[in-house]
Amino acid sequence: MSDTGSHIELDVKAVEDDGTFTGYASTYAVDQGRDVVVPGAFAKSLATRPAGRIKMLRDHDPRQLIGQWIDAKEDATGLWVKGRLLLDIGAAKEAYTLIKAGALDGLSIGFRTLRDRWDSAKKVRFLEEVDLREISLTAFPMNESAAVQAVKDDDFARRIVAAIHRANAQIQRA
Repeated sequence: MSDTGSHIELDVKAVEDDGTFTGYASTYAVDQGRDVVVPGAFAKSLATRPAGRIKMLRDHDPRQLIGQWIDAKEDATGLWVKGRLLLDIGAAKEAYTLIKAGALDGLSIGFRTLRDRWDSAKKVRFLEEVDLREISLTAFPMNESAAVQAVKDDDFARRIVAAIHRANAQIQRA
């Protein structure tokens, strides 16, 4: 199981009240294992196994099925995903709490390599085609930029709006 890596800063590490969140499961950069997923590597896999058939696990553990992927697509950054934690499951509720607190934010892909090439000069393996099997929430992804992204959190949004109103009131008093 491998990912790609460079760090993406997150604005808010939260999930919606229903457990929905988005993020990048993979990006097109060198990961800690010296692998690079290249653009288009997921295309055939996503055509035959849509998001709903990709498993959402905790730490690549098949005994910890914690949710379902709603959408998965490649874009200019990497493999963007949208998923929903099934909050009636204990491990999913725990993941939800950890994500909301900002303690859990990594995503990691589980796949079979179908086509790759080794660049001996760069000492990097380029993954040209992969069979995506699962995407896990994990504390330590191989790809440091594979992470849960900023997602609407009603509580957070209310705090931001209140802060903006307070700042506007102070500006008007000045």
